[in-house]
Amino acid sequence: MTVNKEYVLKTVKEILDFNSPSGFCFEIMERIGEFAKEFGYEFETTRKGCGIITVPGKSSERVVGLSAHVDTLGAMVRSITSGGTLKFTLVGSPTVPTLDGAYCTIRTRQGVLYSGTFLSTSPAAHVYEDSRTKPRDPQNMEIRIDESVSSKSEVEALGICAGDFIFIDPKTRITESGFVKSRFIDDKGSVACLISLLEHMSRNRIVPEYTTKVFISTYEEVGHGSAYIPADITEMLAVDMGCIGEDLSCTEYDVSICAKDSGGPYDYNMVSRLVELAKGNQLKYVVDIYPMYGSDVGAALSAGNDIRGALIGPGVHASHGMERTHYEALENTIRLIYLYLTEPGGN
Repeated sequence: MTVNKEYVLKTVKEILDFNSPSGFCFEIMERIGEFAKEFGYEFETTRKGCGIITVPGKSSERVVGLSAHVDTLGAMVRSITSGGTLKFTLVGSPTVPTLDGAYCTIRTRQGVLYSGTFLSTSPAAHVYEDSRTKPRDPQNMEIRIDESVSSKSEVEALGICAGDFIFIDPKTRITESGFVKSRFIDDKGSVACLISLLEHMSRNRIVPEYTTKVFISTYEEVGHGSAYIPADITEMLAVDMGCIGEDLSCTEYDVSICAKDSGGPYDYNMVSRLVELAKGNQLKYVVDIYPMYGSDVGAALSAGNDIRGALIGPGVHASHGMERTHYEALENTIRLIYLYLTEPGGN
């Protein structure tokens, strides 16, 4: 397989540019549907907004599910202060101290957008004695709106109210050396891997061994992304970020194969086959245990689906903060999924 580097990086940049916190994935899912149409594959959505791309296989004896999630971390307006700033509630679990100074966009129910900034409630070093030491958490932070407002009523006059979504600026950059650095590479990097793989298979008329359903979930960051999956899926490979850090082997250049996360071990035979394919084809890969992690496969299993499940993904540094990966990790991930779908074998 020859991976089109330019297409992969173009796709990851495009997907990262969408605002799509859990619960607001309508716009990005329209684009996912357009991708499927471009490739000639059937596309449908579930009632809660997840996407399903169906790729016919040589056999329908079993149906292989691939999953990745387009939803990201984010925030919502919790309340408006008397001084005209916003208190916020988190969507998912971003690393809150990294939000201090982050730019954001507030979207009203009417679709009006306002820019703003996450700040400590002691934001000025020349004024507040605790500006460096005050905890960075929702209780001690607020959002400064870039409008001429200084009271609750003036903010309300803009149409802003509790429950409005707050989009965090991803600050995406792709370097000449091949690094992708951005918020929300978890899991838009994996979505880009799947889209790039489908583009390659469509363009080269490659048919997988078994009918494959690509499930793009929209609530993974809040725990129930793939709680529902199509009933005919018999095995599911989640493609999500690989963990990097203490006591782990993964780097930003590897495809990580997860043997166990906080929900328990993944299917032994699926994991073994993934290892064999990666090793036999000289991919840069590692096998790791993720200590504080859950996946779409975990959600599907917890919901009672009778499937086998495994998890792989590109190594991503600084998860839920200012993340970074390298093109090599994306390519190794694409290659491993391709081998899993097209190489005869399995259990």
